[in-house]
Amino acid sequence: MGGTFDPIHAGHLIVASEAAHALNLSEVLFVPASAPWQKNPETSAAHRLEMVQRAIGGHPGFRASTVDIDRGGNTYTVDTLTDLAGSHPGAELFLLIGTDALLGMHTWKDYERIFGLAHVVAMARPGYVAGSEQTPPGAVTLLTVPAIDISSTDCRDRLRYGRPVEYMLTTPVYEYITTQQLYRRDA
Repeated sequence: MGGTFDPIHAGHLIVASEAAHALNLSEVLFVPASAPWQKNPETSAAHRLEMVQRAIGGHPGFRASTVDIDRGGNTYTVDTLTDLAGSHPGAELFLLIGTDALLGMHTWKDYERIFGLAHVVAMARPGYVAGSEQTPPGAVTLLTVPAIDISSTDCRDRLRYGRPVEYMLTTPVYEYITTQQLYRRDA
């Protein structure tokens, strides 16, 4: 499960838990992007990795991966999957994405190769229709997950303007954000 995770929130964790259960996954890797080519994170990759580690701490089936951060430069899913396949020979890889990401997947670098590297699983999110004309027939599994309408953008805005984020972020993530003074209006 790759992403900017700026910040990681309860929706990410719920989706990962649902996917792990439904697909009988041995573990879910959370892969913070180094430099996502379609987004401009507000915080450094190091901060985002730390938030991921704090959010998943203690969960036996969740692990943070630094594959994109270690590689550096722009983060492309095809590179992430290629690196993970090389470091986990014989592993069956699943790429967990939102249906919103699926609709724009045809704009990703070498997106056709992704289907040969991993099983693509689109997590149904509120307000989006699954499917894309550019994806090969039968190449995507649709997994319906609870409708949790939380976004990192909303969390950042709430933090910036002093609105509540209780239950949207885990306590360790909220404490880290507060200690590091992330997402402040004057930041």
